[in-house]
Amino acid sequence: MQDETGDPLAAVLSRLGLVADSDLATAIAGASGLTIAEPSEFPAAPVCADRLSPRFLRDARALPLADSADGVEVAFVNPLDPFALSALACALGAPVRARVGRANELEAALDRLYEVADAPDTGDGEAEEADLDRLRDMASDAPVVRAVNTLIARAAEMRASDIHIEPTEDALKVRFRVDGALVEQDALPAHYRSALVSRIKVMAGLNIAERRLPQDGRIRQSVRGQDIDLRIATAPTIHGESVVMRLLDRSNLSLDFGSLGFDGAVLERFTRTLALPHGIVLVTGPTGSGKTTTLYAALASLNAPDRKILTIEDPIEYRLAGINQTQVAPQIGLTFAAALRSFLRQDPDIMMVGEIRDLETAQVAVQASLTGHAILSTLHTNSAAAAVTRLMDMGVEPYLIASTLNGVLAQRLVRRLCPHCRVPTLVNDATLRALGLDSRPASGLLYEAVGCDQCGHSGFRGRAAILEFLEIDDEIRRLIVERAEAGDIQRAALAGSMRSMMSDGVHKAGEGVTTLDEILRVTREA
Repeated sequence: MQDETGDPLAAVLSRLGLVADSDLATAIAGASGLTIAEPSEFPAAPVCADRLSPRFLRDARALPLADSADGVEVAFVNPLDPFALSALACALGAPVRARVGRANELEAALDRLYEVADAPDTGDGEAEEADLDRLRDMASDAPVVRAVNTLIARAAEMRASDIHIEPTEDALKVRFRVDGALVEQDALPAHYRSALVSRIKVMAGLNIAERRLPQDGRIRQSVRGQDIDLRIATAPTIHGESVVMRLLDRSNLSLDFGSLGFDGAVLERFTRTLALPHGIVLVTGPTGSGKTTTLYAALASLNAPDRKILTIEDPIEYRLAGINQTQVAPQIGLTFAAALRSFLRQDPDIMMVGEIRDLETAQVAVQASLTGHAILSTLHTNSAAAAVTRLMDMGVEPYLIASTLNGVLAQRLVRRLCPHCRVPTLVNDATLRALGLDSRPASGLLYEAVGCDQCGHSGFRGRAAILEFLEIDDEIRRLIVERAEAGDIQRAALAGSMRSMMSDGVHKAGEGVTTLDEILRVTREA
């Protein structure tokens, strides 16, 4: 590699990850008799900025530390290079006193002191182009490539749903979201900030030069023989760009209602409502509550050769065989409403809309259901009954809601207890009353998390849904036409056949699916 690039051997060894920067600096200091410059000695502002360009300092891998009467003190990654020393002395017009700098610390200091925006304007974009070349080089360095691949592989092994990469002043913080909870990982050195983000952007086909605006992309990666799709979202922060990578493991996607947490009467009523030939079925809940997975499970149960199913999504999370899926593109006018309107000319039986966000989409969905189509969609509401009032707030007439809405499923995700280490405890009725719970487990038992090797000592493994399903019967339709409040609709539904989300959670806690604390955590958010 040295023959191909012409770079010094020390730089090649460091770039390939064969020698640590700190070990290299120690060896150079021992051979040269020079001292190592510590980060605490680095300047707070550029030294000799009027006589030295950032591009030259990056090429020379040199950082001026202090300017005094007897010369300028400069830290070099390689102070044994006579050209860099003589060139600096010539440019400064003063003697240069050399120190040794660790490559990662010196480059981080150069990034801090000489931002791209502060580079002198050459009129032909040379500084910007040089910085882009540097980012591309860093993104292709073996240690950076290895670091990104290791992060993705480790997250997949831990069954993480997201990787959060967050720059701080002195490090690159990494956290995995496992079963809905963020778990901190070992931080990466600060000098990885630009290189790691650039590598991820290159993989996702994003613009590495744009660091002021958020960007979104997608990566397909094979991890131990399994194909994993990653959704990438970047955002600018004061210390650099933050990245969130969402892992979509198609091999572990379960579209079986039972494994998602559906059971008993809720499953029976929900599947019966899905089977109706026309009308709207909504799934509600906050972001990250599993609404899309539930819709995919519903589509999988309805998918058959004699049915044409179309979806419009933002974004398409999983690709389903036998279903025509479309990605929204607002920049060219392909919105939820526009796509849904065009779908009607495709002779569909069932249509899925990723989310009803506005009156136009809601009106097109209502009209489609009135003309004999089944519509599945989501809303961001805290309860099933609140979905009705949300549609009214959007401007949909109550009589249209009453005549087209078939059912509303509200759900939350709770962490599933590890079956290998959970332990049963007796129910304390006084505790249940103090917590305001409206039911107690039929088994008379609850379970607690312990932790073992199977669950990474967290006590939990996987997630399950707790649910409430509002089936629109004649009484509920009457209340909708009368513009009843969500609370009135909720009370009428509970007086009928609906089981509240809290009751469903307590039932699952009694079966050892989850804990009472998990139920309270997600239901009190509502």
